[in-house]
Amino acid sequence: MFRALGALVALGGLVAASPVQAFCGFYVSGADASLYSDATMVVMMREGTTTVLSMQNDYQGPPEAFALVVPVPVVLEEENVKILPHEVFDRVDALAAPRLVEYWEQDPCRPMMRYRGGPGGIPAPVAMAESAAAPTDEGVTVEAEFAVGEYDIVVLSARDSGGLDRWLRRNEYNIPEGAEPVLRPYVEQATKFFVAKVDPSRVTFQGNRAVLSPLRVHYDSDTFSLPVRLGLLNSSGVQDLIVHVLAQGQRYEVANYENVTIPTNIRVVNEVREDFGGFYRSLFDRVRERNPHTVVTEYAWDASSCDPCPTPALSPAELATLGGDVVGAGPGQSFVLTRLHYRYEKEDLDHDLVFRAAPPIVGGRGMPDAEGSLAEREAVQMGGINNFQGRYAILHPWEGAVACEAPQRGQWGGPPGGAQPHPLAAAGGPSATPRPAARASLGALVAADVESIDLRAGDAAAPATEPAPQPEPTPVPAATHSGEGGCAGCSVGSTGSALPPLVLVLFALRRSRRRRG
Repeated sequence: MFRALGALVALGGLVAASPVQAFCGFYVSGADASLYSDATMVVMMREGTTTVLSMQNDYQGPPEAFALVVPVPVVLEEENVKILPHEVFDRVDALAAPRLVEYWEQDPCRPMMRYRGGPGGIPAPVAMAESAAAPTDEGVTVEAEFAVGEYDIVVLSARDSGGLDRWLRRNEYNIPEGAEPVLRPYVEQATKFFVAKVDPSRVTFQGNRAVLSPLRVHYDSDTFSLPVRLGLLNSSGVQDLIVHVLAQGQRYEVANYENVTIPTNIRVVNEVREDFGGFYRSLFDRVRERNPHTVVTEYAWDASSCDPCPTPALSPAELATLGGDVVGAGPGQSFVLTRLHYRYEKEDLDHDLVFRAAPPIVGGRGMPDAEGSLAEREAVQMGGINNFQGRYAILHPWEGAVACEAPQRGQWGGPPGGAQPHPLAAAGGPSATPRPAARASLGALVAADVESIDLRAGDAAAPATEPAPQPEPTPVPAATHSGEGGCAGCSVGSTGSALPPLVLVLFALRRSRRRRG
């Protein structure tokens, strides 16, 4: 189902050439959005005043009962709307999700390896035109009307929120009760409404299940925001909102809520491999307790590179699919991918999310080994490039002989001699049986103290929020270590998990709700 969210942008960012040590090890699993049963995810691209918003849905119900209502700042014409392939959302989620990695200290007599990033550019914004139509007797004007894929779309303006509510119901849009007070602020701001219904005769079915295409819209607006308040009408409690923003040369954060970065470079015990999802949920709960009503940055990195790589970097064709064709991105231009995660309840969303440009940050890239102080290992630094990721590492110190006069300790990569570890599991969704790591306390799962959230390694206290139980894992092929040339030569296994709905403000009634984990 389309879930209650708002618009999210994916804009590309630029990475300046800068030598950094590459640690080509093994990707174990990722904490993607499928870890949260009520997660909403959107991908947005922003350049100048142009926003491209991509939304995926997993609606499960009769197609004729589906309705989507999204506040937009201008009238959208048919050329501003298109359907997308599902696969591109999985790729974005896998690339930006917090990750568990495993490293082995390399032979201290082996020389270090380095790699460099590449520069990018800034495209020009694209403006859009508006249309007009006669108002109805409810004070509602149909500004545009067209079909895209299986969707019949109208773009509305309204003089009165009550009239808009009545018009939607009279035209058989299945909106929830209590929508009028939530619609009112948007109507008062002269916001337009992008409204979609499904034509069942144009729907693709897999068995008895309707498969609805993701939607992409683009528009021009001075304010870069995500309208989330309408989505609260569908909220059944705590929800997770995951926003991916792609921008050329630019990271983004939220302007009207507090921001914090997820603790990274944390050493974890070997058992975390059995349920990385349970570990990460407990860690996120801890961060939320220490920083209530705060948006958490989980990733800010050039979308054309990664270290380690859970999946290949985004291709130029994928970036074009997500909006590069609209903002004028050309070959060789790089995009910064920012991942923002907000867990909220109804009382936590007084305002729609407004985004602002933020300076580059670096974190989660060196090695969380025994060198340096805890503060140095955990520190998120300001820098000329965006190299930040939520990364959690299982480390195996070198245990072999040292056969040189000037050994260089602290080089990390794959197993000695190119050996392969046993198959590793990707994190999954809820099931009836919790895995061992999910039952352990958070402190018992870290191998070193985490000062930023006052967490002590070996702490036996129970986690504040018991992680949801996990299913039996899906085996993931182990990555292979290239042996030279940095991480460009590393191959990795798939996470094996499907991306949950990237949702926007939506209304979908008579739908089957996903059971909360």
